[in-house]
Order: sequence, then C-alpha cells, then structure tokens
Amino acid sequence: AVALGREVIWLHTYGERFADPASGRPAAPPRMPKGQGPTIPVGGTIPGAPNPLPDTMHHDPSTGRLHVGEGFIANVPTAVAEYQVSGRSVLRQWFSYRKSDRTRPVIGDRRPPSALDKIQPDHWLPEYTEDLLNLLHVLGRLVALEPAQATLLDEICAAPLLTEASLTGAGALASAPVIKGKKAKAAAQPGLFD
Repeated sequence: AVALGREVIWLHTYGERFADPASGRPAAPPRMPKGQGPTIPVGGTIPGAPNPLPDTMHHDPSTGRLHVGEGFIANVPTAVAEYQVSGRSVLRQWFSYRKSDRTRPVIGDRRPPSALDKIQPDHWLPEYTEDLLNLLHVLGRLVALEPAQATLLDEICAAPLLTEASLTGAGALASAPVIKGKKAKAAAQPGLFD
C-alpha cells in the first residue's frame, strides 16, 4: 500500500515528490514504458503560429489518436482519453484553458469574465504540446495502476474492522483528557436548538 501510494503521489506531482530512481521514479516528469507512451508522428504536429489556437479536441478510439485542432497525438488509449477525477474529464478540463474560445457561461452570482481573460496567446505554444504529452504519460501510468489500486481496496474492505475498544485495549488510543476546574466552554454552551 505504501509503495502504491508513493507511486501515485509521484505521478500526481509530475515527479517532484517521492522521487526514487531505484524504484523507477526519477525526479523528472513520469514516462510510460518505451513504446507504450503517446507520440507525435510525422504529420501530427499541432500547428503553432501563424495558425490560430485550436478550438477542438477529440479522441478517435479506432486509431488511438487524440486530435487537437489540425494535429494529433498517437498511441492514446481510450482509458487515458476518458480519464476522470470527480466526474470531470481531465483532458477536457486541461484543454479548456488552452483553446481559442475560453468563455464560460455565467452561473448564479458569479462575476462576468474579466478583460484579463482576453490576454492569452493567439497560437498554440510548443510548451502546450510538452505539457499535454506529460499529462498523457501521467494519465497512462495512473490507468495502469488502477487494477493494483482496486485489488488493494478490495483487501482493505475485506479485512476485519478495528473497533475503538480493541484500539484502546492495545494502548493505541489515549484516554480522554480530564478537565479540572471550570467546565469546558463547549460543555457550558446551550445546544443548537435549546
């Protein structure tokens, strides 16, 4: 469990935390094993200047390509393209901050977009491609860890529960502190509906 947790934190921090080259976690952006990671083949380059920023990104499961505007990245499995955190697509969220049309609907009392929102590059930057490749490598490794995480969760859920009594009996829980003198302030306050 500890090794798996270190691996996940290393991935989530793009190699900045829990780096351990001896365990296959260098202090660098994580990479999929050679031949398994995303690549930009000849003709797939995402166009930069003078072309405008792309407004579309979609995944083609039949070819394994992630299309970004007129360019594409090959070797992107569907599980990576559809990876979600808290019900939100990671790639869609990432792309929404780098596409030409970044407008968002005004919801509730939220303030309208600032004029500062219009200050952005007018073309795809090379670092966007590098960032996207890094993200795809991280997501690919996270997808590869899902079976081990599911097995670990099943083992934890199937294990016996620890009760307060067993922890107290083993000396793992300290007894409640005894307050001498005046009553504790919280105890002297009336209840919420009193």
